[in-house]
Amino acid sequence: MLRKLFVIIVVLVNLLLVSSRGYLLAADLEHGEQVFVGNCAACHRGGENSIMPNKTLKKNVLEENSMYSVSAIMYQVKNGKNAMPAFGERLEDEDIQDVANYVLSQSEAGW
Repeated sequence: MLRKLFVIIVVLVNLLLVSSRGYLLAADLEHGEQVFVGNCAACHRGGENSIMPNKTLKKNVLEENSMYSVSAIMYQVKNGKNAMPAFGERLEDEDIQDVANYVLSQSEAGW
């Protein structure tokens, strides 16, 4: 239990301080969760994928698909891919950044 809590804290601190693009983040994970629930959970509840079951938001799957970074997730959310619609016209950049950080924090914690 302590190890899991330590890992979560380390991940959250890293996500809040530095993104893969190298600039400071002001990630709001609570807001990211709200964005996720309102826009992503229909297909990705609990980190799963109801459309393409092999493309979950689980850490190992994100890593295998070169999607385990804020910038990669932000790009996919903005632009969509395959059955996933583009959210770049519907969501602000801050919303997308927060939801990307939320997804990474949840994937690190095991959803």
